[in-house]
Amino acid sequence: MSRVLFVYTSADKTLTGAQTGWYLPEAAHPYYVLAPHFEIDFAAPAGPNPPVDESSVKSFTDDESTKFLVDPAVQSKFKNAKKLSEVNAADYAAIFYVGGHGPVLDLASDPVNAKLVSSFWQAGKIVSAVCHGPGALVQGVDASGKSIFAGRKAVSFTNVEEEQAGKVKDIPFLVESKIVELGGTFEKAPEPWGAKVIVDGKLITGQNPASAKGVGEALLTALKA
Repeated sequence: MSRVLFVYTSADKTLTGAQTGWYLPEAAHPYYVLAPHFEIDFAAPAGPNPPVDESSVKSFTDDESTKFLVDPAVQSKFKNAKKLSEVNAADYAAIFYVGGHGPVLDLASDPVNAKLVSSFWQAGKIVSAVCHGPGALVQGVDASGKSIFAGRKAVSFTNVEEEQAGKVKDIPFLVESKIVELGGTFEKAPEPWGAKVIVDGKLITGQNPASAKGVGEALLTALKA
């Protein structure tokens, strides 16, 4: 059985001091798409029990999100989450970065994460992320040192969505702008908050919470292929 690594942020505060963390449906929805088919491990920069974004718990009360918070298997995975420094890319077929503002605050600038993303990519494994999760991929490079976004289509939480959420000052950079700066072709849903998933070779990205299940489904398709 192939294994998939879910990576969470360990950041619990934004630049303005607001509470943050990983975003509930962006973990729960892909998890329940993939869990029946693959072994899933959790990891975060600081290891066990990464912080959840409390606003996402209040905002999302759908069945999967509610179940995820009390699921004994999930709780065990959080309790035993690896530190990124303990992860061996060779053990996994794919890596998936859960969103929330946190990844832009810690994973984006973490040298251990930069090495991890690059090792997955250079080994020809699937690299996937949703919402602010693509912010964790900005230091990922191919064997020649070129950004994994260069010359590829991708999506993330958009600049407009960030403005509408009132969170521009909470993070060090806007993910959409960064993807474009790194040579990516940014494609998004026709309207803010609409679902959009882009598969470009081994790179799978999703725009926002509404796109999380679709990223899980795209990942499932890619892994089964």
